[in-house]
Amino acid sequence: MTQQQDIVFRSLSDPTRRAIFERLCKEGEQTVGMLTSGAGVAQPTVSKHLAVLKEAGLVRDRHEGRQTHYTAQIQALRPLMDWTREMTNFWEGRLDALEDLLTRIDQ
Repeated sequence: MTQQQDIVFRSLSDPTRRAIFERLCKEGEQTVGMLTSGAGVAQPTVSKHLAVLKEAGLVRDRHEGRQTHYTAQIQALRPLMDWTREMTNFWEGRLDALEDLLTRIDQ
């Protein structure tokens, strides 16, 4: 597993961070205040979670006056998708080999 994969997995391992990221994916750009209203946690906590997501490249911020707007960066999920694809190919190969073995045993 690469370092970037580790960072993405670690960032999304927290349910609150996942919920914030999912909300940004589904609803688009939002301010910290908007995200706080639906997060069930205090604004400083949301800000800390956003900092982790930003460090992982999963969100981008944009300052407008006194407000900071956050947007999900879907392409940052690429390391996660690559790892999932690798694991899918690995297990499909293993299951195909098992099926071949069982077919030979049955004959």
